[in-house]
This record gives sequence, structure tokens and C-alpha cells, in this order.
Amino acid sequence: MPLPTSMSAMVLTGHGGLDKLMWRDDIATPQAGPNEVLIRVLAASVNNTDINTRTGWYSAKPSTNVSTASTNASTTQPAQSASAVGTGWSGAALAFPLIQGADCCGEIVQVGAGVSPSRVGERVMVRALQAPPSTDNSGAHTVTFGTDYDGAFAQYSTCTSHNAIAVHSTLSAVELASFPCAFSTAEGMIQRANLGAERVLITGASGGVGSAAVQLCKRRGAHVTAITTSDKAQHLKDLGANTTLDRDQALESQHYDVVLDVVGGPRWAHYIDALRTGGRYTVAGAVAGPLVELDLRILYLRNLSFLGCTAQPQHIFTDLVSYIEANEIVPTLAQTFPLHQLRDAQEAFLNKNFIGKIGITVAL
Repeated sequence: MPLPTSMSAMVLTGHGGLDKLMWRDDIATPQAGPNEVLIRVLAASVNNTDINTRTGWYSAKPSTNVSTASTNASTTQPAQSASAVGTGWSGAALAFPLIQGADCCGEIVQVGAGVSPSRVGERVMVRALQAPPSTDNSGAHTVTFGTDYDGAFAQYSTCTSHNAIAVHSTLSAVELASFPCAFSTAEGMIQRANLGAERVLITGASGGVGSAAVQLCKRRGAHVTAITTSDKAQHLKDLGANTTLDRDQALESQHYDVVLDVVGGPRWAHYIDALRTGGRYTVAGAVAGPLVELDLRILYLRNLSFLGCTAQPQHIFTDLVSYIEANEIVPTLAQTFPLHQLRDAQEAFLNKNFIGKIGITVAL
């Protein structure tokens, strides 16, 4: 079947509010280049990074309202000044128009030179956090699908062949699309902390990364304490949390071996105090605000380790796919929208009245 010459996509036209997302049906269908595959996108999902990138929240030089994170930001005004630059994960200024969408499940429909034609027809998930060309596999650097180049909020998308991972599962495309960014971020944090059968505290546990972390930590035999709200507590226990705590509930001092944090904000010092001597703090988000205050004496006298987690070794994603295929983790999909309703999906995401992920279906 011949490929169409044009496709539909939700295009980000610049930094700002939801008005910067424009639906277009005249975008040229991309072609697979050397060592690339062309994917017919079946499904995507919404992530914090979509909103953070749109609003310019990743800027290295924040404006005065930097304490407002993406999930609390206005849906009509940018969280950063219009002059902010360096607004992708990598710190590089973005080029517009841009097709976002870090999560992707789809079918390979075309291969470029250097890729086996046998890959056509494979159902794949795209690695959200990728190693740039000409770097090693250590995970010291990263390229983000849907931020550093066009992603899954379109009918077709391309990526290098080794970043399109075949997946064999009975899960639907939109269920599979709920995994890549959130679950690989959580697994990257867990592996970076070298978590074993220990006590772990997870902040923001009802969100995409947090709820993924609950499952992934439990899979490793950890004792999981999840910070959430009372109305979401039972769902997180069903996912594997041993204990849940309310967001404002006091934390036991020096009780946890590991803290997995995506929240930051005004309660950050309490998370640090909750770590035992020799504990490990890992962070991959700051939805309650990125500016915190640290007493350095706590850091060095208690021999704590602080680990920032964005870039990750490439095996993180293939590990994740193996967990999916072995039915060791399950999708947590709260709601689904068609791609042309992406603005509505992001508004629902910002309301935070759900657990897990919001899915996006993509139709031809």
C-alpha cells in the first residue's frame, strides 16, 4: 500500500500556552533515511515533558515564577519569559514548528538503507530517551524523542532503527504507548540507585513516573511507601505499595534507604531527612518547584548520595520491554483522547484528577 504524501499532526508552533498547539493535515509525510525506520503511529500518551517543553520550563535561566512547575502552570501563559532559551532536556534551544510526543507505539511501514526489510510490519515501541549519534552507550548524554526531533503526535514518525524496539504483547497499542517515557524514567532512577530489597519512598506516586516506580520497585522486592492523596491510596496499594502517606503527612526521620523524587518543592527537606545514613536520593522531576535549600552538613555527615536522573543507558528500555513481555508490569491508563483533541488531553493532564497516564490514539 503506497504511503500518503501528507499527514495530520499536532504541531507546536512556539513556547506558550495551549494555543501554541496547532492541528494540521498538510504536513509532508517523513521518509526513512539511512539506518532509520518510518513508523505509522498507532498511539501516544501525555507526559510532563510535553507541557514543560511547551511552556519553556526547562530554561537554564528561570524567570521569577520558576517555582511554578508544569503541572501547576497556567494553560494559557508560559511558565518562562518569552526570551528564555535552552528549553529542551538537553539545554539546547528548540526549532519550531515541532511535533512533540515522547511516547510512541506503532508499526514499521518503511525502512531506510542499512535496515533489514524484514522489519516492515513489526509492532514497536520507540525509546523515548536516546543516545545521540557518535556517543558511547553510557547514558551520559541524551536525545529526547518528540523534543530534540519530531515525535509521535502525528500519523507517521521516523527514528533510528535501533531505537524502535519490537514488542510482543497482547496489550493494545495505547496501553503500550503509556510505558516508554514514564516507565523508563522510573526504571532509570531505580537502577541508578541500585535499589534492592530495601525501604523506598516515592513522591508524586499517583503520576505517570510515580505509579510506574511503585510497580518497578515492588518487582525488585522493595518495601514501597507511596506519597499520594487519600482518594488514590488504594489504587497505589493495588499496584504494589506497602504503605501510603498523605502529601502533608510527617515522614519518619532516617527511615528510608532510597527516595525517588519527582516533586521537589517546599517539602524537599523532609524527603532528605527521611533518608538513613548512606541513603540515596534520586530525582527526575520537580513538579512542586525546582528551587530547594540544602544544609550541606546533612549531605556529608550522613554520607548521602544525590543522583540526578535524565539520561540513561540504552539497556534501560530493552529491560522495560522484557518486563512488559513477561507481564511483570501493567499499564495504568486513566483516560484516552484522539490526537486532534490533544489540547483537551493536556488540560485533563494538568487537572491531575487521575492515576497513571492519559493515552492518545492516532488514526489514519
